[in-house]
Amino acid sequence: MSELALRVIFSVIAAPFALWIVLAGGAPLAALLAIASAIGAWEFYRIARGTGAHPLADIGIAVAGLLPLAIHASYLGLFTVRPALVALLVLLVLGATIWLRGVDGHPVSSAATTLLGVIYTAGMLGFGYAIRYHDVVAGYDVVGAKHLALGPFALPVPPGGVLLIFPILITWASDIGAYFAGRAIGGRKLIPSVSPGKTVAGAVGGLVASILVSWLYARAVLVPVANVGFTPWGAVLFGVLVSVAAQVGDLFESLIKRDGGVKDSSHIIPGHGGALDRLDSLLFVLPVAYLLLGWLPIPILR
Repeated sequence: MSELALRVIFSVIAAPFALWIVLAGGAPLAALLAIASAIGAWEFYRIARGTGAHPLADIGIAVAGLLPLAIHASYLGLFTVRPALVALLVLLVLGATIWLRGVDGHPVSSAATTLLGVIYTAGMLGFGYAIRYHDVVAGYDVVGAKHLALGPFALPVPPGGVLLIFPILITWASDIGAYFAGRAIGGRKLIPSVSPGKTVAGAVGGLVASILVSWLYARAVLVPVANVGFTPWGAVLFGVLVSVAAQVGDLFESLIKRDGGVKDSSHIIPGHGGALDRLDSLLFVLPVAYLLLGWLPIPILR
């Protein structure tokens, strides 16, 4: 079976499943983020070994997988993720290097790479859960859930799920716009030393596609479904900054893969490479989107 066929089959199966999880939120979303974080951390440490680093991979993968679950538990009120707990986790990793790496095992790079792997994967993906339950939809996610008619079925569309789809959809638009504009126009390379295939025209195309999708989604979906209003300029600014974050995230993953001497982060996803190859843009987009939702003047239409 060709790589293109594998990509199409996987996308057809995975996309609706991921959409259902985003809309459902709660434990299913936390579980998906936990799995993605653990796999992403494993891939990150695999790449890091190619640079000569010796991360504490088992510890990092375990922590990355547990962090989204801890965020979910915190939202349920089971316990509070305090800064002191985060500091304790860092201290445990640093202390573990004494026995697991020692003087001759590159302890500084081991500890730094281990912590970076957790932050880069679970730390960034955790913002997806935070967006799903952001303050702009707080207290409205169940009572205000509308229903989308699909033939004889009515699918609940909670505002929090609609809000999380917003930056994800813009990221896809940025990637697709950059791909087609780059192939159609070509021209000057963006940063050839990092990613030879990316062009300035592609970057602009991704930016334009993101602005268009952001403006349309804000007007056609966020206002009527989530009762969250964006000003036209607010939607444009959101699209611009999300597209920039998406493209920088893509470039950063290309950079670390070049440093590690690998083409794909792994081959775990049929036809798509690794988890980081699919999530590289979102790792930068999700925290940026979360901050923008708190900074931009967004009227809540109740």
